[in-house]
Formats: sequence, C-alpha cells, structure tokens
Amino acid sequence: MLSIDWMPNPKDAMPLYQQIKEYIKNKIAAGEWPINSKLPPQRTLAHIFQVNRSTLTIALDELIADGLLESKLGSGTWVANNTWSLLTSTLPVNWTSYLNRGIYLPNLHTVQEINHLEFNPKIIRLGTGELSPDIFPKAMMDSILRKLPNRIHSLGYEEPRGLPFLRQQISTYLSSFGINASPSSIMIVSGALQALQLICTSLLPKDSTILLESPSYLFSLKLFQSMNMNFCSIPLDEEGIEIAPISFHKKHKNTNLLYTIPCFHNPTGIIMTEKRRKSIIDLCQKEQLPVIEDDVYRELWLDTPPPTPLKALEKEGLVLYLGSLSKSLSPGLRIGWIVGPEPVIERLADIKMQNDYGSSSLSQWAAAEWFASGLYQIHLEEVRTQLRIRREVACNTLETHFSDIATWQIPKGGFYIWLILSQAISMQKLFKTALDNGLLIHPGHIYDPLSNHHLRLSYSYASLPEMENGLFRLSTLIRNLMKQS
Repeated sequence: MLSIDWMPNPKDAMPLYQQIKEYIKNKIAAGEWPINSKLPPQRTLAHIFQVNRSTLTIALDELIADGLLESKLGSGTWVANNTWSLLTSTLPVNWTSYLNRGIYLPNLHTVQEINHLEFNPKIIRLGTGELSPDIFPKAMMDSILRKLPNRIHSLGYEEPRGLPFLRQQISTYLSSFGINASPSSIMIVSGALQALQLICTSLLPKDSTILLESPSYLFSLKLFQSMNMNFCSIPLDEEGIEIAPISFHKKHKNTNLLYTIPCFHNPTGIIMTEKRRKSIIDLCQKEQLPVIEDDVYRELWLDTPPPTPLKALEKEGLVLYLGSLSKSLSPGLRIGWIVGPEPVIERLADIKMQNDYGSSSLSQWAAAEWFASGLYQIHLEEVRTQLRIRREVACNTLETHFSDIATWQIPKGGFYIWLILSQAISMQKLFKTALDNGLLIHPGHIYDPLSNHHLRLSYSYASLPEMENGLFRLSTLIRNLMKQS
C-alpha cells in the first residue's frame, strides 16, 4: 500500500482538489509512486486527506484525464502505464514486477490498513495491543537514560547472543518464575517477532507443519506462509489449547512444532491452566514435539500471577521460550529474548548476525539498566494498576452497550477482550464502516479466516474517554449492520 503522510491545507488559497492533484502528480514525477502502483480505495483516501468523496473524485478524475492515473473496473485506481511518457523521455524500471517476485508475501489487506492507520492521531484505536502513552514511564526512562553514559564505554557491535550484562539480568529475572537459564542459553532479539522469524528460517525445513491455537495471532502474519510453512489449527477451550488434537496431528501429519501463547492468549485472553500445561509438556515429551512458548504477556496479570511457564516444567530443552519488553514496557526499545538449548541459541545467533549484526546496543544497555535498577518491577506494578482500571471501564461499557448483542469473558490479564457477536455480520464491512466513523478495530477474521462473529478489543491503548465513546459508537454500527443482515 502506498504511504501517505500529507493532508491538504484548507486555509491555502489553492482549492483542496488541486492540492491533492499536485501532491499525487509530484509523487509520480519523483518516482515514489511507480507505474502500476495501486492507490488506496477512494474511501480510505478521502479519510486520509480529510476531504469529502466529491472533492477527491474531482482530483482523481483530472489525473485520469491527464493520463497519470487509470481506473480499472472492480480493481481500483492505478498509476497509469503511460505516466512517464508525459513526465520524462526515458522509461522507468517496472518495480511492480519486482514486488510480485519477492520471497515474502504481503500482509492481509486489512492488516496493512491497520498498520498504516494506527499512526493517525484522529482515529480511536480500539484494538491496538500496546500500552497507552499515558502509561509510559517517562520519569523512570529519563532516569535510566541518564545512567547509561557511566556504563557505556563504546557503542560497537555486541556479541552474537547479545550484551552479556543484559543476558545476566534476564537470567536472574527468569529465575523469579522458575526458569533456570544461564546467560549462554539466552539470546537477545529485536522483539518476539524476530525470534519467530529466526526459528522459521534457521530450524525448520520447508513445508513444515506448525500446530497452533485457533484463533491465533500468527494468522494475521504472512511470515510462516512466506517460508512455505503450513499451519494446523488446534481448538481452544477454557483451559487453553486442547490436548487430543495435538496427539492426533503429530501421529498423522508431518508435524514439526507446537506454537502456543499460554498466558493471556492473543486474541482470546485465555490463560492456560497449570494442569493443562503439565499435560502439554508430558505429551510433547512423549511425542518429541518441540514447543515455542510465546510468553510476552506473562507480567500483565491483573488478579493473580499466572501458572509456571512451560519452560520451567521441563529439563530436556524441549521448549524454546520467548519473552519481550514490548508489551510490558516499550515496543520501541525492540528488545526480546529466546531461551533454549545452547546449540540452538548458537545457531539462531549466527543467523541473526547474517540478518542485522545484532540488536541495538543502546537499547540493550537501557533494557539491562531497567532490570538491574529494580525499576522494571516497580513499573510493572503501576502497569497492572492502570490496566485494572482500564479493564473495569471496558467491561462496564460493554455491559451497558453490548450485553444484548455479544458475549465476552472478563480477562484476567493481558490486553484483550475477545468479543463474540450474537449474529454473524460482514467483518470487512464493519471494518470499513468503523473506519469511516473514526474507529480502528481488529476484526476476528485476521486471527481466524472463517470468523464473522468476533472482534479483538483492547483496553490497553485508547484513553478512557475515547474507549467509552468508541465502544458506544461501535455498538451502534454493529446494530445497524445486524439489521441489514
């Protein structure tokens, strides 16, 4: 999707449609929008430019008349093939043909739109899985950053496995909930997503089959499909991922790995019980099925601490454990970690060095100081306090406006409420209608391709007034769509 970070100025003497026309023309002339580039839908463009559809239509029609754009029936508006004959005497490289040949598949269109629109300050973000800026620990972060000059003597590359001081701090931190991991069995990554990418490219053969919960965060990504990996969905119940289907698929299919989010699952919020965790480990040990435990939400408990990690229940190196500061502190630090057998960590570190030569040294030093200073635990207490308030506001608002059209479970931690609508509606239509009304949502079909009853709501990001107002408006939109169904 083309990136647009500009809006016309209503105070300018030039008419709005003319400003839009000149903006698009300049993008094409500069080669930033090459031939065969598809423009966002008119509805989206009008929203980005903050103009009505008629104003946008005038601008696009004139660009089409000038030969700069063309409209393809049922396919949208594109930069025309003959654009460059009007602007230059030489033909450009057809970058579109390169785009279609890359290894990585594009994100789902809805996910692309979410990724772009999450940076629009005028939109209420009802699905964002991130702590609100209101919870950002600015004073603590200032304190941490002021201490770093006395610790850092160089900002060169770190060891392949990451800064030793940070790995030692993480080793101590992990021991507080039962994981005994030496620094040599820990590797620093730029968030849990990079950990998944490294595992996929370093350890799994093509056409591997990965078992995972359904619905799952991974269905919103194209990472594994790009690497020719196959997903096999395993149902969830109130105790977590079900046992019997894992055993069946391991015996009857070429299954290579189990991926699970046992703490405050994304998107459902379910927490795997201690009994189920032990059963999972027993089964996977018996079947020799490696496990990726994605535990990035562990510290976001609101009622009671979660059960022991899967990693702490085994001693044979069966589980690769993923942690991160992205959910609990700051996604911008880009600091996460993998815990596993030393030969596996060494292999992953070697591949990571081929990719980026190590995560940011500055971020690693900052993360280490958060742990060493004790401020991280103090911050977590405040995060839990704020999330409890937000959870209460969200659940009260849902009770007021959604009780007759949906059901949900009160989350015990994490960010998410998995809303189950009483009537199926078009998730794509709801997404677009909500966007037209200034609401950005996460429809269920990006986590389960067959879902037309679900929404992933987040109480972690939007301000409390925005959350209440946004949920009320969303309930009205859903009721209208239900009446039309």
